[in-house]
Amino acid sequence: MMDAKRKSSLGRGLSALLDDIAAPPQASAHGVLHLPVADVVPNPGQPRRQFDESAMAELIASVKSHGVLQPILVRAHDGRHQIIAGERRWRAAQAAGLHEIPVVVRVLDDKQVAEIALIENIQRADLNAIEEARGYQKLIADYGHTQAVLADIVGKSRSHVTNLLRLLDLPALVQALVESGALSMGHARTLVGAADAENLAERAVKLGLSVRALEALVAGSKARPSKPRAAAALPANDPNSDALEEQLAETLGMPVALQVAPGATSGSLTIRFADLDQLDMLCSRLGIA
Repeated sequence: MMDAKRKSSLGRGLSALLDDIAAPPQASAHGVLHLPVADVVPNPGQPRRQFDESAMAELIASVKSHGVLQPILVRAHDGRHQIIAGERRWRAAQAAGLHEIPVVVRVLDDKQVAEIALIENIQRADLNAIEEARGYQKLIADYGHTQAVLADIVGKSRSHVTNLLRLLDLPALVQALVESGALSMGHARTLVGAADAENLAERAVKLGLSVRALEALVAGSKARPSKPRAAAALPANDPNSDALEEQLAETLGMPVALQVAPGATSGSLTIRFADLDQLDMLCSRLGIA
């Protein structure tokens, strides 16, 4: 059970949480030390896994010109100092050839490290949805946090935490597309529970579908198996009509039924929309103002 002072700081951000944690006696008057870069090591539990190359290149250039302006937060660990917040700055300092970096040392246990690392990344908007979800999952699995407590710690709504955790039920391929930035969190949420999530995700990336278009495609994939065929339609095993239907459905993002009488050169094309938003999207795709 967390004490009252610590609990009162939850949800107020990283600085409020750190204010409750005393600096060790070796800290300077301003709490900042300069340590050899080689004496600082990354945290294996760091929730962030993706480091944007262009952003890192800019940071390295800045560090070469101006040094590391904001100290890195560390703790003493196994004879060295482990990063709690600021791994990008540490990586940039290495790449820039610096020998020392400014640090602030705090005495923290593993649970506090996990909480602060997650908060720091979320506040900087550095995490993608999957990384953030894995951070929540780790705090639940390792330290028994409830979703309500997690929401307080990171200053988010409980529904936000719940929705992110559901993304971890997606297939590994879909999660990888979210981590790479090919799919957004909105796309991923749409695919949770879909029977053919991997195939739908790849179509969304290939066709550049919006979240709304993907929602329509997901709805269409659920409705298509029960779609009745007229008696005069082409046989169900006709590969040409099936392929054309599939291509039209992918392009439009909604269920399509193609009917042509045997031996005829005319027929009908039915496009099903679930609501007026889908109809509006269809008109937009057809170039109708």
